[in-house]
Amino acid sequence: MKTTVAAVDFGTSKIVTLVADNSGSLRCDIVGAGIAAYDGFMDDGWNNPAEVNNRIRESIEDAELQSKRKLRDINIGVPAAFTRAYSAEVTVELKGTDPRVTGADIKQAFRLAEEKVGEVNGIKVHATPAWFAIDNGKKTLEPVGKAGRELKAMISFVFADRFFVEDVTLRMSDLGFNVVGVYATAPGEMMLFLPEEERDHTAVLIDIGYLTTDVMIAEGDALVYLETIDIGGGNITADLVYGLDVTMEEAEDKIKRQYVYGIETPDETYDIPGKDGKPPRSFKRAEVTRIIEPRVEEIAEEIKKAVERSGVKLGSWSSYYMTGGGLSFNRGGFKFLGQKLGTTVKETPKRTAKLNSHAYSSALGLMDLIIDTIEIKNRQPAGGGKVKGFFRNLLGG
Repeated sequence: MKTTVAAVDFGTSKIVTLVADNSGSLRCDIVGAGIAAYDGFMDDGWNNPAEVNNRIRESIEDAELQSKRKLRDINIGVPAAFTRAYSAEVTVELKGTDPRVTGADIKQAFRLAEEKVGEVNGIKVHATPAWFAIDNGKKTLEPVGKAGRELKAMISFVFADRFFVEDVTLRMSDLGFNVVGVYATAPGEMMLFLPEEERDHTAVLIDIGYLTTDVMIAEGDALVYLETIDIGGGNITADLVYGLDVTMEEAEDKIKRQYVYGIETPDETYDIPGKDGKPPRSFKRAEVTRIIEPRVEEIAEEIKKAVERSGVKLGSWSSYYMTGGGLSFNRGGFKFLGQKLGTTVKETPKRTAKLNSHAYSSALGLMDLIIDTIEIKNRQPAGGGKVKGFFRNLLGG
């Protein structure tokens, strides 16, 4: 049976609507994508509230046109800036003469973890285990049926900002659409683009967008820490505009996107053609470097501080990945950021044949999360007492 799924992702510079078909033969076939540029948001809300409805409509209509489907039901993604992640470690004593982990014990662990997190001002959208351990043994995501006296668990909860959800739901209603699911984009992006074996050793995903940088730390299948930094690729562009007296378009297209990190070419120039009566201009690499690299160093320093604030133990076994359009498109960008962070920063793997650009990572992660949740709801927990898939994104939608 084929199911059509539509999702709207709100980035800091664009709204992306994806339409996908889910069937037995194709898990997630993206059949339409609508992209509308807008002024985005900061942590206190929309930068231009009056434009948002029109841009949502534009994005959805473009997706309808491409997919040849008329949409009514919409899933919305909550950006990381309007999302909070909390994790708690708990212990459950196993009962009986031959104590073994049961589904009831797992649910008890979730209840205890939620109590430990306490009252949170937001809407709970996801609850996921990072790991389970029996009698302080090896960490696992499949504990049911195993013998022991004590079950320990690390559980992660993701909450969405109530104002954002209510605002977008009302806007969708005004436009004639019905919101059928609310998902946080960060867990989806994390699950799609961080390899499972890397998450098992704790991994960091950095999404440098236009106005913000999201730092996500994953352990197992759980998002155990999330922080949004109010600096992104757009700040680099703005610095160039101010420092070189060029337009935003010239700074973005002719300088920022062309800049290559980690090379020594003093004779290299960045040329701005003449326009509207202005003569052509040329800037030497040294002039551009003095503007661009300090801002990227600032972003790296803020990322380091976010990781330190997380309290999550990282080591040589932990991997760092980067995505987003703020730095990933520049040659040498991964290596340069890694040098500033004191580690290796890897490029996220390509997961889809369509829209596999770093600029669409959050939208693709959102759609993958929705499809994953739909499939989990349509089946019973896997045989043998496995809970890995069953509890992943337990509350999503």
